[in-house]
Amino acid sequence: MAHGSKDSSVPLPPLPAEPVQRITGPLQRFLHIQAASGLVLLCFTVLALFLANSEWADPFLSLWKTKVGFRFGDYEFMHSLKHWINDGLMTVFFFVIGLEVKREMAVGELRELRQASLPIAAALGGMAAPAGLYLALQSGQPGERGWGIPMATDIAFVVGCLALLGNRVPHGLRILLLSLAIVDDIGAILVIAIGYSGALNHAALAWGGAGIFAVLAMQRLGVRSVGVYTFVGIGIWFAFHESGIHATIAGVILGVLTPVRSWISPGLWSDMAGRAMDYLKGEDGSDPQRQQVLERVEAASREARPPLVRLELMLHPWVSFAIMPLFAFANAGVPVHLGAFGEPVAVAVMVGLGVGKPLGVVLACFLAVKLGLARLPERVTWSAIVAGGFLAGIGFTMALFIAGLALDESLIDTAKVGILGASAICAVIGLVLLLRCLPKPRSA
Repeated sequence: MAHGSKDSSVPLPPLPAEPVQRITGPLQRFLHIQAASGLVLLCFTVLALFLANSEWADPFLSLWKTKVGFRFGDYEFMHSLKHWINDGLMTVFFFVIGLEVKREMAVGELRELRQASLPIAAALGGMAAPAGLYLALQSGQPGERGWGIPMATDIAFVVGCLALLGNRVPHGLRILLLSLAIVDDIGAILVIAIGYSGALNHAALAWGGAGIFAVLAMQRLGVRSVGVYTFVGIGIWFAFHESGIHATIAGVILGVLTPVRSWISPGLWSDMAGRAMDYLKGEDGSDPQRQQVLERVEAASREARPPLVRLELMLHPWVSFAIMPLFAFANAGVPVHLGAFGEPVAVAVMVGLGVGKPLGVVLACFLAVKLGLARLPERVTWSAIVAGGFLAGIGFTMALFIAGLALDESLIDTAKVGILGASAICAVIGLVLLLRCLPKPRSA
């Protein structure tokens, strides 16, 4: 199966096909389907719930408590396997969030205030109302610190739900919900940094600041090696980890610092490629000069794509199909019984996500439109906004993450039950409402 494009607008011959591409080709296409990540995440969530409520529950839950780390002299850096996933691997997830935020604010839907006003209003309402309702139910109670749990939207599950309806979903509603989720992520990052960081170690924080300054200096000097930035980034992560600020914030900062513009302009790249092709025609493959030209073309091709885009394309499959499912596998496994849904923390989470989220989104959108700050996207009705508000109540990944930071061990499981229950209910209600309010697909 050839990998060349069939699009006549790209006048390039297909690359030679190899037998292995019969296997890798479908896999690559699957990994580039954005909605597929929601399906994989759901499968690992269900598997974790099954194992946590089976005869294998004890070994499964004990696995994540296994200590992993290293010792260097008197210094010991040992943490549980779950900690390495939540504070280590999830830093890559937050790095990609930082990239997405930078892209949306630089060249995407959030670059102009007028265009971004509706998703920003929806996100702010969708964060304030759930947190307010949660606090109203848990103020003065042991679970009070969990106010940030129902604030964020899980973009992978939202995309998966929208994919089930295909092209029936208006483009404007899709963009609104995705932009809302991005703003939600910004809010969640601030909540983690401000609300759920510990006592500060100023020396470690200073080292982290020095690492960030080093990244900025390397950018000014023109350093473009991913390996060098990765090495410095690991140092920044370690400093943040020891500083008391949650280590994943280092990933966000590094993502936001990633350049959004390419080193080589399209015009220069086109000129270089044209001259190189003229030179390469008919040349001997063993000619050293030919190899030098090929190396320069390869380097120019790489640098013609902005670093932010390059890293996002490289990391997105790993985050969507490895890190997030592994996070769900390690964190979603919780013993479930009907009585858990009546626990105060679980009720507060479900009310926050299932009532506060859609209520906050719809009211904020209504106020923004009535005050003339924004207008509804084309073909998007108020019924669709209500349905979208319920889909925004799917808080899975970030909600689980914040629950682990905010609550004691005795309350985490009940919070997880609330998160899973509310997310499932919001997904069903949102899909049913969309099916009722969106136009039916035309019959062939």
